Amino acid sequence: MDIFINKKLEVKSVSKGFDERGVLKEVSFDVYEGEFLSLLGPSGCGKTTLLRILIGLLKPDTGTVLKDGADITSARPDKRGMGIVFQNYALFENMNVRQNVEYALKKHKETKAAAAVTAKKMIQAVGLAEHMDKMPRHLSGGQQQRVAIARTLALNPDIVLFDEPMSALDVDTRLSMRKELKKLQETFGTTMIYVTHDQEEAFALSDRIMILDRGEISQIDTPENICAHPANAYVQSFVLDNLQAKIDSLWKYTRSMTRDGN
Repeated sequence: MDIFINKKLEVKSVSKGFDERGVLKEVSFDVYEGEFLSLLGPSGCGKTTLLRILIGLLKPDTGTVLKDGADITSARPDKRGMGIVFQNYALFENMNVRQNVEYALKKHKETKAAAAVTAKKMIQAVGLAEHMDKMPRHLSGGQQQRVAIARTLALNPDIVLFDEPMSALDVDTRLSMRKELKKLQETFGTTMIYVTHDQEEAFALSDRIMILDRGEISQIDTPENICAHPANAYVQSFVLDNLQAKIDSLWKYTRSMTRDGN
């Protein structure tokens, strides 16, 4: 893991509840510039609620969110310098690839003039140059997700948030997308926060992993340290035991594909 020095995001004692049910409980952590941090946990652990607070779609009941030292707890989503990639891609079905990526650029006066050039560059960066004029319905799930990523990166956000972006993709496409995502991060140096319930995915992508359990942080550390020193029985059971099961399953899948190919 690289040594991260500059704090990009500081989350301090953030809590959030719905209908008297506590979803997040005094959550505090830092995200460093250029880091890939995964928020890992099962459904209902609070990771999506936390993501919505970071992007500005929800306001915490208590606590603060700082970005580059400035308090953005109450800032509008479009004033945070962040982008988000959703699970369902959220592409405009009546626009082709190029138009989808250009759309947000044309809505901002500072990026409007160069929208076409920027869009083309980002589409090429995600490997879709030959699909630039295709409609979303003519693309595979993985290709649609690449369009969504290109559209987000085109706005040059300081931080990109991902809400389980690969959960609907098949195994081969997920493996390919992981490589693409890490390559894009290395190319652009963007800070990335990635929500997932998939242990193997988190370990494959992350500089650090934050493991959530019922609205609280069980452990936040590098994949290597989590494997060597799980913080408690929950981390051992939910993360490491399940990770081993997924690795075994992937190995069997790879062996079967190899046999079929031969």
